[in-house]
Amino acid sequence: MSTELIIAIIITIAGAATPILLAALGELVVEKSGVLNLGVEGMMLIGAVITVAVTLTTGNHLLAVVCAALAASLSSLIFGVLTLTLSANQVATGLALTILGTGFSALFGQPYTGKDVPLLRSPFPPELATDPIWRVLFGYSPLVYFALIMVVVVWWFLQKTRAGLILRAVGENDLSAHSIGYPVIGIRYLAVAFGGAMAGIAGSCFPLFLTPQWVERLTTGRGWIALALVVFAAWRPFRLLAGAYFFGLMMIFEIYAKTNSAFRVLPSEFWAALPYLATVLVLVLISLRREGSTAAPACLGKPFVATG
Repeated sequence: MSTELIIAIIITIAGAATPILLAALGELVVEKSGVLNLGVEGMMLIGAVITVAVTLTTGNHLLAVVCAALAASLSSLIFGVLTLTLSANQVATGLALTILGTGFSALFGQPYTGKDVPLLRSPFPPELATDPIWRVLFGYSPLVYFALIMVVVVWWFLQKTRAGLILRAVGENDLSAHSIGYPVIGIRYLAVAFGGAMAGIAGSCFPLFLTPQWVERLTTGRGWIALALVVFAAWRPFRLLAGAYFFGLMMIFEIYAKTNSAFRVLPSEFWAALPYLATVLVLVLISLRREGSTAAPACLGKPFVATG
């Protein structure tokens, strides 16, 4: 196997893993606050279609990513109002958010279907990306570097800051946190908004450097993988990083199955389904763990009702 091919595989894995990692980091913070939002796929689709629209209209990639984050964050606040203020069922509301995002993106994206989107190139000088060795370090989209930085930021926030400690306290025992004066609902709103913004940025990865055009259901179920990855990683940011790149590795098998005879022993459809089969397997293995052996926040998915 040539050096150029190895480097191309590494870069492809990083690109495939980035949207999963970004969405999973946002969902990790949401779940650490005690909220379960299953609408990640819908928010990613909203972020993707807004990115396409803004990029094709203005040509400004940064503005497109910011608008994607804002749009997905606003959609997550719909979930927040229903579940946090009105105490609606979080599972049903999250699924409804996914349906909303899927339908909205299909309708809003109709004028942009099939149109090419300018790629978001590496922020480093092009000369660095031409050399095969330097390309491993400097040949990625800015969103790849952003995702890696956010792993450290989320870990530091949760483990080393007072605000992170409060967030975790709200997720572990909301009544105790409320009794000592912390605004449980307000903290959860902020977590939900952050999770939505991260899902929107994750969605923007697809048109900006993975699939540079708009088609319906562009995210192809990556949001569901991100949800499973949070559980798989036991709510730990650095495990998320490893898990995201593991799923990114499996996703490139489909690509190389079409061009490399070594992968043609099995049909390409099998390689395409492999990441989702692995997701199901991971969830089955996790469900077989003894009760209490997981690191799930104690209040995850439970509505909060203040007693006084």
